[in-house]
Amino acid sequence: MTPKLILASSSPFRRMLMENAGITFEAHPAEIDERAIEAPLEQDGATPDAIAMVLAKAKARDVSGRFAGALVIGSDQTMSLGDRAFHKPKSMGEAADHLIALSAKTHRLNSAIAIAYNGDIIWEHLSRAELTMRELTTDFVARHLKRVGDRALSSVGAYQLEGEGLQLFSKIDGDYFTILGLPMLPLLEKLRELEAIDG
Repeated sequence: MTPKLILASSSPFRRMLMENAGITFEAHPAEIDERAIEAPLEQDGATPDAIAMVLAKAKARDVSGRFAGALVIGSDQTMSLGDRAFHKPKSMGEAADHLIALSAKTHRLNSAIAIAYNGDIIWEHLSRAELTMRELTTDFVARHLKRVGDRALSSVGAYQLEGEGLQLFSKIDGDYFTILGLPMLPLLEKLRELEAIDG
């Protein structure tokens, strides 16, 4: 019998990616305190990609503990510019600061994914993308944020590449699904291998 698939996420973008791929699944967000997990890791000097993996596994394990016999997909994404890790901006002022800090520089998105079964992690994968912003003026950033509104607060980096945020960039190296936060191609390959989807 094909195991039930669960996406441990409340992200509409991740749900959309799964739905668009024709996957039958349920979505149940993890009930974890991401900041409480992240803070000691950052203090210990953990890299942003390592933090993304720890969080993806924590989400998968948390939901897996509630659904015996299901394959639970956990994912997380961190963003880094050199040694600096970015979080979702808490205000429009912080969103503007983020965009100015990223202006004319190349930052990295680290997208981690893990599958748990009966509380155990049975697979993990990390994909990276590198994005170069064009040079932005403070006036343009202010106009841009006025147009996109509160959507700027819903993603790390204060932009949505699938929307008007695309105008901020001059170069992108990486997989579209990695950028949206769910590396679909390696995930689909693993789900076929597990006979969770039609192969």
